[in-house]
Amino acid sequence: MDFHNILINWYLQNKRDLPWRNTVNPYHIWLSEIMLQQTRVAQGMPYFFAFTKEFPTVFDLANASEEQVLKLWQGLGYYSRARNLHKTAQYVANELDGKFPDSYKNLLKLKGVGEYTAAAIASFSYNEEVPVVDGNVFRVLSRYFDIESDIALPASKKEFTALAAQLMPKDNPAIFNQAIMEFGALQCVPKSPNCEICVFNESCVALQKKKVNMLPVKSKKIKVTNRFFNYIVLEDFSGNTLIQKRTAKGIWHNLYEFPLLETEKIVDVDFVLKAVKEEIFSSYTILGIEECESAVIHKLSHQRLHIQFWKVRIKEIVQNGVNALDLKTFPFPIVIYNFIEKQEINC
Repeated sequence: MDFHNILINWYLQNKRDLPWRNTVNPYHIWLSEIMLQQTRVAQGMPYFFAFTKEFPTVFDLANASEEQVLKLWQGLGYYSRARNLHKTAQYVANELDGKFPDSYKNLLKLKGVGEYTAAAIASFSYNEEVPVVDGNVFRVLSRYFDIESDIALPASKKEFTALAAQLMPKDNPAIFNQAIMEFGALQCVPKSPNCEICVFNESCVALQKKKVNMLPVKSKKIKVTNRFFNYIVLEDFSGNTLIQKRTAKGIWHNLYEFPLLETEKIVDVDFVLKAVKEEIFSSYTILGIEECESAVIHKLSHQRLHIQFWKVRIKEIVQNGVNALDLKTFPFPIVIYNFIEKQEINC
């Protein structure tokens, strides 16, 4: 079919030189695919190099502590990916003797590996005839064929998967999958693609109908919840502070943070001081409190966090305190790590 020939020819001329494309090692491909879930290539690349240097094999990753993995993952976001990555590495190393499943069906059994990731590993490592369908593929196919099916619906995913399978050359599924994803990432981009230079500009139905910016159709909207976090940064005369691990399920599970006061809105210094004295640290003598900066807005996929940091100086020594040097060795959410990095703990 002309579609896959034109697409693959474009890919061979325009593809980026990415490290996970120069191997069929399922460990490296799995790492890259997990890292690139909801993450841009430019952001994920340094993490890929860091992980493959620190953990050259799946056994090295399996033998690391979760804290080591989370620390190296710090800043990449969606930390459940890192926790699942670690658990899967342990399973592959200990239960499968370090060998990844060699089929789409069995790859799906791995924790944190969904249909897209399983298809990517199966085709790139084992050249299995299974199409990958991600946001790039939805966009390319919906525009080229003028498909108005709502991509938020499970039925639509089946429709696009069947279409991709029909278009995919059976003798080289890996290069087709790489090509269509790369085409969506570089050429058929979400907003204002340059259709004048597109190799499909004579056959793309959406372009002929002037519907490029209307596709793909996605009706499902994410409801965003606003939350208000007040981090209490204790400081004694030696500069020690106190941190805690987030053990509850939800965002930032098993990462560290300062003691947290969550409120229903942005609050002032008097509110925080009262809470600190009466509830959070009633056993300490408070010498002073100061807001380190105005509220920082940290956006997550379903939540908007309004974060304030409050330095609270105390008379006594912080029990189980952490000094400024050791503080940076713990895995933190990036918004807290950035605060520490800027040394605003000394505000």
